[in-house]
Amino acid sequence: MNEILIALYVPALSKSFDVFIPTAATMFEVSALVTSAIEKLADGLYVSNGAVLCSRDDGQPLDANATPATLNLRNGAQLLLI
Repeated sequence: MNEILIALYVPALSKSFDVFIPTAATMFEVSALVTSAIEKLADGLYVSNGAVLCSRDDGQPLDANATPATLNLRNGAQLLLI
Protein backbone atom coordinates (compact mmCIF):
# COMPACT_ATOMS: atom_id res chain seq x y z
CA MET A 1 0.00 0.00 0.00
CA ASN A 2 1.35 3.41 -0.93
CA GLU A 3 1.17 6.12 1.68
CA ILE A 4 2.01 9.80 1.93
CA LEU A 5 2.95 11.86 4.97
CA ILE A 6 0.68 14.85 5.59
CA ALA A 7 0.71 17.64 8.15
CA LEU A 8 -2.74 17.61 9.75
CA TYR A 9 -3.79 20.66 11.78
CA VAL A 10 -6.71 20.25 14.18
CA PRO A 11 -8.00 23.73 15.12
CA ALA A 12 -10.15 22.34 17.96
CA LEU A 13 -6.94 21.19 19.67
CA SER A 14 -4.63 23.91 18.34
CA LYS A 15 -2.24 21.10 17.42
CA SER A 16 -0.64 19.71 14.31
CA PHE A 17 0.08 16.04 13.67
CA ASP A 18 2.21 14.29 11.05
CA VAL A 19 0.12 11.42 9.71
CA PHE A 20 0.64 8.77 7.04
CA ILE A 21 -2.45 8.29 4.86
CA PRO A 22 -3.11 5.69 2.14
CA THR A 23 -3.16 7.07 -1.40
CA ALA A 24 -5.74 4.58 -2.69
CA ALA A 25 -8.46 5.18 -0.05
CA THR A 26 -11.19 7.76 -0.55
CA MET A 27 -10.95 10.96 1.47
CA PHE A 28 -14.05 9.78 3.34
CA GLU A 29 -12.11 6.70 4.47
CA VAL A 30 -9.00 8.77 5.20
CA SER A 31 -11.08 11.17 7.28
CA ALA A 32 -12.43 8.26 9.35
CA LEU A 33 -8.91 6.87 9.86
CA VAL A 34 -7.30 10.13 10.94
CA THR A 35 -10.27 11.14 13.08
CA SER A 36 -10.04 7.87 14.99
CA ALA A 37 -6.30 8.33 15.47
CA ILE A 38 -6.66 11.93 16.66
CA GLU A 39 -9.41 10.98 19.12
CA LYS A 40 -7.05 8.40 20.67
CA LEU A 41 -4.05 10.74 20.71
CA ALA A 42 -6.06 13.56 22.29
CA ASP A 43 -7.04 11.48 25.35
CA GLY A 44 -10.73 12.38 25.12
CA LEU A 45 -10.19 16.10 24.42
CA TYR A 46 -11.38 15.69 20.81
CA VAL A 47 -14.60 13.99 19.77
CA SER A 48 -15.52 13.96 16.10
CA ASN A 49 -18.96 14.84 14.89
CA GLY A 50 -18.75 14.47 11.13
CA ALA A 51 -15.21 15.82 10.70
CA VAL A 52 -14.19 17.09 7.26
CA LEU A 53 -10.73 17.27 5.73
CA CYS A 54 -9.90 20.61 4.13
CA SER A 55 -6.96 22.19 2.40
CA ARG A 56 -5.00 24.31 4.85
CA ASP A 57 -4.06 26.70 2.03
CA ASP A 58 -7.56 27.87 1.16
CA GLY A 59 -9.86 26.10 3.65
CA GLN A 60 -11.81 24.35 0.90
CA PRO A 61 -13.23 20.92 1.81
CA LEU A 62 -11.68 18.02 -0.08
CA ASP A 63 -13.95 15.83 -2.21
CA ALA A 64 -14.91 12.89 0.02
CA ASN A 65 -15.17 10.57 -3.01
CA ALA A 66 -11.72 11.39 -4.38
CA THR A 67 -8.47 9.72 -3.36
CA PRO A 68 -5.31 11.54 -2.27
CA ALA A 69 -3.77 10.41 -5.56
CA THR A 70 -6.54 11.95 -7.68
CA LEU A 71 -6.38 15.14 -5.61
CA ASN A 72 -2.65 15.24 -6.37
CA LEU A 73 -1.75 15.29 -2.65
CA ARG A 74 1.95 14.72 -2.03
CA ASN A 75 4.22 14.23 0.95
CA GLY A 76 4.09 17.35 3.09
CA ALA A 77 0.53 18.30 2.07
CA GLN A 78 -1.07 20.51 4.72
CA LEU A 79 -4.65 19.65 5.67
CA LEU A 80 -7.18 20.74 8.29
CA LEU A 81 -9.49 18.44 10.25
CA ILE A 82 -12.62 20.47 10.96
